[in-house]
Amino acid sequence: MALSDCEVQFLDTTLRDGEQAPGISLSPDEKAEIAHALDEANVSVIEAGSACTGPGERETISRVTDLDLDARVTSFARGVRNDIDLALDCGVDGVNLVVPASDRHVEEKLDTTHEEVVATTVDLVEYAKDHGLWVEVLGEDGSRADLDFLEELMGAAIDSGADRVCAPDTVGHATPDRMFEIYDRLSKLGPTSMHTHDDLGLAVTNTLAGLAAGADLVHGTINGIGERAGNVAIEEVAIALDHGYGVETVKTEMLYELGQLVSSATGVPLPPNKAVIGENAFTHESGIHTDGTLKDDAMYEPYPPEKVGRERRLVLGKHAGRAGVKAGLKEHGVEVSDDELSEVVSRVKELGDRGKRVTDADLLTIAEEVQGRERDRRVELLDLTAASGSGTPTASVRLEVDGQERVASGTGSGPVDAAIAAVRSALGSAANAQLESYHVDAITGGTDAVVTVEVEMSRGDRSVTVAASDSDITTASVRAMIDALDRLVANEETPVLADD
Repeated sequence: MALSDCEVQFLDTTLRDGEQAPGISLSPDEKAEIAHALDEANVSVIEAGSACTGPGERETISRVTDLDLDARVTSFARGVRNDIDLALDCGVDGVNLVVPASDRHVEEKLDTTHEEVVATTVDLVEYAKDHGLWVEVLGEDGSRADLDFLEELMGAAIDSGADRVCAPDTVGHATPDRMFEIYDRLSKLGPTSMHTHDDLGLAVTNTLAGLAAGADLVHGTINGIGERAGNVAIEEVAIALDHGYGVETVKTEMLYELGQLVSSATGVPLPPNKAVIGENAFTHESGIHTDGTLKDDAMYEPYPPEKVGRERRLVLGKHAGRAGVKAGLKEHGVEVSDDELSEVVSRVKELGDRGKRVTDADLLTIAEEVQGRERDRRVELLDLTAASGSGTPTASVRLEVDGQERVASGTGSGPVDAAIAAVRSALGSAANAQLESYHVDAITGGTDAVVTVEVEMSRGDRSVTVAASDSDITTASVRAMIDALDRLVANEETPVLADD
């Protein structure tokens, strides 16, 4: 079957297989929020967890089932009736029933026989169907199973009422030719699903091979989180199908939002070079690439960033060229002559050669120095006091705003949060800027390390990136935020301290 002729759906297992990655534990509220976002993105099936894990897990699954989603909500179940009963108690729509498929699992792990596995599977499928559940049967370690037995087992599952079957590549063992061989046989039995892991870096390729052989549903996780090297990343498969084969699956414009949501909930940061949703996916620094991108958006990108809910970014560093620097200045309303541009480019490259990322504030400061302009600050930090301990973190700030002094205080979940709340209170409506990103780097070692805080803030249709360094993270954070706000209101005619 040509991939362009496929109709593909997704089963998201972020809340189950993804959570099984070391160090990840999602609360009921986090699972509910992620499940709601998945449903909004048109994911067809959401595996909410494993009801057999314990009371806490059953509570989280029940939170998801109570959302009344359009997506089918399922629970992972082992090959015992009690797991099915526990799933039923959570109000799920179906179960993902796992049974052994490879000889390692049949004979060594469970000390049983092929005949007993088939008989047990038939019994469990009939039991689940009798209780009104949608049933998917997964032959664990299917990619290492004997194909004749795998076909017999999955055929028996379909014949006994299973809605679909799956031969998981449980340990990321398979290659594309093996996956095609498996699914070429299984897809003739009935609806089949893919479940791949990325231990060989082949998860997406293996998935596409299985789909080409006749599978029509893909198990995956957001950001590719999961055990060991992780599961196949839903965002990568969705874009590969959309861009490469014209196959529509989920709302791709929600993929970046989903990635950020899952990263925040799990505490697993996204690698900058991550496909589709990594920071660098639509970021250009090279002078050649920047110049080409400014002339033609598609010059150095396979698809537009808007397709996955992103925006294109042009950043400056040692590889910057004239076109990129000029575009960066123009974005902030700064016009330069050819000679001035040459000098600005030279200084930008010099900063980049020292290993420094050139922020918007750096660029504007360089331009001011080259043009001999004095910068009139509208917002400046005069004093900052922050305290935290066993009580509620508090902070107070003293600012000079348009020549007037203003003092305010705030509380928060930590000293940085409290200090930023104080700044917002002091500035009122002038602080109505969106904090797009907040990043901290330690640039020296030891307990007295100097940290650099980089923030990106936007106000209306303008955005600016600013970095500040200090031995105190709260001070660095506030200085960066105030500098960003000052840059954003620099060209506005409205007084910063206008009545709110």
